[in-house]
Amino acid sequence: MRILSDYHTHTIYSHGKGTIEENVVSAREKGIKILAISDHGPGHMGFGIKRRKYKEMRRIIDELNKKYDDIEILLGLEANVLDIDGHLDVDDELLEMNDILLAGYHFGSRPVRIVRDMLHHAGNYFSKEDKYDEKLKEANTLSLINAMKQYNIDVLTHPGAKGPIDIKRVAKAAGETGTALEINANHGFLTVNQIKEAMEYDIKFSINSDAHHPDDIGKVEKAIRRAEAAGLTSDRILNAVEE
Repeated sequence: MRILSDYHTHTIYSHGKGTIEENVVSAREKGIKILAISDHGPGHMGFGIKRRKYKEMRRIIDELNKKYDDIEILLGLEANVLDIDGHLDVDDELLEMNDILLAGYHFGSRPVRIVRDMLHHAGNYFSKEDKYDEKLKEANTLSLINAMKQYNIDVLTHPGAKGPIDIKRVAKAAGETGTALEINANHGFLTVNQIKEAMEYDIKFSINSDAHHPDDIGKVEKAIRRAEAAGLTSDRILNAVEE
């Protein structure tokens, strides 16, 4: 199995180390046919893009698509799930410029209600895989489900990486909304067991690098191994083909 597209890569516009063109050059060298630049949404307190810079990113990507005819470059965004109600840090202006919308939960997302949401972040940050509050798991699960129901999310990034979730309920909602679940090579989520549980529903998956350096684009071997260990075949993965 190999991937033809990498939908989750970061640049200097958030907390990546390379420029957009450096990511493109690396992707071309590795035979990637579609590359998305998916920097963090503006609601991330540490790494979020500056809203005014998104127009600049759009212009650069349009120019690079003219320069390189052997790769399709997409302007993506890894939006932040901000609260239990599923609000994302996007607006109509950003969405109009966007080619592919990714979304995920991150500790650094700006709180909507300061006390409630900061306590939620703290709970997730200190939670352990085998020891956590069921209320925390419920809140995480609802936040992802509500986000998928409110927005046209193409890929839900690293589900469960930043806190416990009910993967079956998340997968069911993904099937209802046409959202792909990401198997992230960088974070280790989805896990093999989560993939197996999610496979019970009529959903698609996406394998991505979550690269923060141009050299890491297309490095998805760990994610492929987890997918194969779970018995997931390429026909259920948006951006993969059999060798």
